[in-house]
Amino acid sequence: MIEKSIAIYTFIDTLLKYLHHPEDKKRKLSDAEVLTTAIVSALYFGGHLDKARSFMHATTLIPNMLDKSRYNRRLHAIGEEITTLFLEIGTLIKQVATCKDFILDSFPIPVCDNIRISRCKLLQGEAYRGYKASMRRYFYGIKVQLITTDSGIPVEFSIMAGSQADVKGLNQLPFSLPAGSVLYADSAYTNYLIEDMLADEQIKLYSQRKANAHRKDTSCLAYLKEQTRKIIETSISGIKALFLSKIHAVTFRGFLIKILLFLLAFQINKAFLN
Repeated sequence: MIEKSIAIYTFIDTLLKYLHHPEDKKRKLSDAEVLTTAIVSALYFGGHLDKARSFMHATTLIPNMLDKSRYNRRLHAIGEEITTLFLEIGTLIKQVATCKDFILDSFPIPVCDNIRISRCKLLQGEAYRGYKASMRRYFYGIKVQLITTDSGIPVEFSIMAGSQADVKGLNQLPFSLPAGSVLYADSAYTNYLIEDMLADEQIKLYSQRKANAHRKDTSCLAYLKEQTRKIIETSISGIKALFLSKIHAVTFRGFLIKILLFLLAFQINKAFLN
């Protein structure tokens, strides 16, 4: 764990310098150390920031650790950098990848149990009440759309309200994929207009076809789509395995930051530390 923590810090510090991230030299705790502690919390402590803070201080990896309140304020101040780092790493992975096959899927993240919806303080509104057909259950929270490589490494994502249909969330993805890429998805992403638009950008969207689809698949292509989707299902299971039974957060912004940290931690671990 200590070796991986050092590797994470080295990687994050180098990436922040590459991105010309502004840093106050008077600070005793750098932004790289703040982010490293947060990533360690997502990777090893279920997102429990205080346990990660104590671990980094006790092992003298970060001797000048801030107290709980000051650390949380620092992390919230640079919350947007988490998305920047994720997308920058994703861009790097796409540039060096030898394969141009990618996979798209979504998964729900509830903020509370259904029985507690009326008392939920993080979110309010019917927009966050969603239904996951594959799980056959309703949930109250958000959905994460994820694009991974054919080896299961996340490279792009978007976050949307739980009630929003997957196909409508396609417009929220950057789709900065290399020309000639193939993107596999399930039948929930069937949209012929978007397929044609992506085809103009030399990106093929291969969504699984329903029985009444106007554009049919050959048996070989249908089998390929089914097998390829298992890769992203494994990655989603790996991300959710990092969660505790309940993701603790006082504010919705804090909840989102923890979700972003889980995505970034899984990406770094899958791409560079395994």
